[in-house]
Amino acid sequence: MLILASASPRRHELLKLLVPSFDIVVPKIDERLLDDVMNPKDLSAEESRLKAYTIFSTHPDDEILSCDTIVVLNGKALEKPKDYEDAFRMLKEESGKTQVVLSSYTYISSKKEITRTVASTITFNELSDAQIEEYIKNFRPFDKAGGYGIQDDFPLMKEIKGSYYNVMGLPVEDLKSHVFKR
Repeated sequence: MLILASASPRRHELLKLLVPSFDIVVPKIDERLLDDVMNPKDLSAEESRLKAYTIFSTHPDDEILSCDTIVVLNGKALEKPKDYEDAFRMLKEESGKTQVVLSSYTYISSKKEITRTVASTITFNELSDAQIEEYIKNFRPFDKAGGYGIQDDFPLMKEIKGSYYNVMGLPVEDLKSHVFKR
């Protein structure tokens, strides 16, 4: 059986585009464990592996898929905001700038292991403090890397280069090419 190692409702929704059924087992790990010891460009891949192996250790006969998404701005990783003030700070920092969204996934079965990272770039519109406050109030982005969701109906972004699904949290096109080739 395929197990998705994620609590993200967006990843649940996106994986349904690729496979009809799967179980969900949420890994009990501190996602910020590696933040201060890893280069931001490698962080999502290592966190994805950590999540996958956490679940694989108790489900060795199953297929495990995990994913981790981070936003890199000015060489610094922006993960999920801790609270309102952190979300406001992140969005203010992202305003008018281009960032890289990295989603890494790990697929493990008894026969193979794949870890890949997919990058997309996002350019934000210039945002006023009032717009940032409105966004946080209406969309509560506390469970989203970088403090925002690309799927939210709000004029945050000016441009996206790369996979929309990758920015949403699961690189569907890459998974289809490298894991779920049917």
